[in-house]
Amino acid sequence: MQNRVPLIAGNWKMYKNCFEAEHTADELVKLVSDVKNIDIMIAPSFTSLALVNKKISGSNISLGAQNIFWEDEGAFTGEISKNMLISAGCTYVIIGHSERRQYFNETNKTVNKKIKTTLESKLKPVLCIGETELERESKKTFSVLDKQIKDGLQDFTLEDLDSLSIAYEPVWAIGTGKTATKEQAQEVHKFIRSLISKEFNTELASSMRIIYGGSVKPDNISELMNMTDIDGALVGGASLKSKSFSKIIKFE
Repeated sequence: MQNRVPLIAGNWKMYKNCFEAEHTADELVKLVSDVKNIDIMIAPSFTSLALVNKKISGSNISLGAQNIFWEDEGAFTGEISKNMLISAGCTYVIIGHSERRQYFNETNKTVNKKIKTTLESKLKPVLCIGETELERESKKTFSVLDKQIKDGLQDFTLEDLDSLSIAYEPVWAIGTGKTATKEQAQEVHKFIRSLISKEFNTELASSMRIIYGGSVKPDNISELMNMTDIDGALVGGASLKSKSFSKIIKFE
């Protein structure tokens, strides 16, 4: 893994009210307090960010947001700015998740703008990319990912991207129970790393964390993490219960 510290991130999506989020965070802090050499992040809903931050303050868990808007402030009803996220305690921002692309018209262009504002604020972006089942069956996986990465990272310099992580999430494996085999995941992660090397340089490619998402569970995390180019996981459903998520964090 070339000294890349693994990142295990929990995306709580539109689950958990404020009280449930606090309770889960409280439990998780206790369950993973002994974990070292792994970066842990949880991304609750916006309404729970500040409350969860109080629960994880001083622990080995970082706070993430599920989205960001590219303007600092203004008449943008329903959106959230970088300054709001920072004041709530966020360190990471998930950008371009397939559900945002599918349901809320997120495009590679808006992803690019969101990464830009995230980097400017010193928050750490997690860029999500992935192909649909139809695109995979049509053998378009690599061309789809190539465009998502090139468009998403357009006009960034080498120095800009030190804190960027990429999450490969095959859309056909999100919430479906289907998981890419460890070989399929490794093949794609290797492709992504080689593309970063080609577009930027080998040093950035070898240091960048590329994590896998798509029905990650305690029973498949170990085999995924044994792959050369897989540096962690973006976990959906299995991150909602503190016990199952702690097992994933510990590769149990």
